Amino acid sequence: MTKPVLVIMAAGMGSRYGGLKQIDPVGPNGQIILDYSVYDAYRAGFERVVFIIRPELHEAFEEAIGRKARRFMQVDYAYQTLDKLPDGLRAPEGREKPLGTAHAVWCAKELTAGAPIAVINADDFYGADAFRKIYDYLSAARDDDKYRYCMVGYQVENTLTENGTVSRGVCTTDEAGLLTGIVERTAISREADGRIVYAADGNEPAGEIPAGTPVSLNLWGFTSSFLPSLDEGLRRFFAEKLPENPMKGEYYLPFAVDELIQTGKATAKVLTTTARWFGVTYREDKPTVCAAIAEMTAAGEYPAEL
Repeated sequence: MTKPVLVIMAAGMGSRYGGLKQIDPVGPNGQIILDYSVYDAYRAGFERVVFIIRPELHEAFEEAIGRKARRFMQVDYAYQTLDKLPDGLRAPEGREKPLGTAHAVWCAKELTAGAPIAVINADDFYGADAFRKIYDYLSAARDDDKYRYCMVGYQVENTLTENGTVSRGVCTTDEAGLLTGIVERTAISREADGRIVYAADGNEPAGEIPAGTPVSLNLWGFTSSFLPSLDEGLRRFFAEKLPENPMKGEYYLPFAVDELIQTGKATAKVLTTTARWFGVTYREDKPTVCAAIAEMTAAGEYPAEL
């Protein structure tokens, strides 16, 4: 069986950080969060990584990140562009915004054909345990009467920041630990009394999320059937959803997976982890992330030079 490949969604990095040169170092020797993800993935067993980027970022990305990753892994690049689409589809005239995370991953289709893939965001610190669990699952996963996918579910209380609200995909599961639904909550925070709450959103009233509830941080595992299945998903998105918001509508990865689950074509096993998520959602988060990585480095979990 083909070994699992790590796919990293990094097409939005340049726009979010104002150019790759400004990516914030968080490690003791200038490492960025992505360096730790590649290292953890390598230790878990991954030997190949595909970075999904914008074509104009190639040189800067290779210099800042790709070159270092090559010490551990085979490195390839897929490019997310508006003209890269299934035959017959065309992006709306005048559109500049990328078409979303599911489209980004679809852009790696040729490079990962026949291989299971793990998909992550470029700017989230997931922890070594998450990579071990997803690699082990993908190494043994086989489709049968359904596509057999997975995701790593983090306990909601381990994914919050003290500096504002976060958006998370709140998951529900059945007794077998399979994902039954995922609802995007866009303003989650911890109250002074410790309760975890989300704000009202449109017609949706505010509510509370019990501690221990699994949430998605876009760490997904797919067998080789997933990217070909996105052809049909993209066609449906273009036909049904994109006309509602042609300049800004996006095809998101959780929506694509949920559609396959709801139509009975796929399952997604929720692999639970007690790892803490770290990310620089707000500039004020950086000292917390730096302190956590310094602590893990001092404890021997990561080499200072990485």
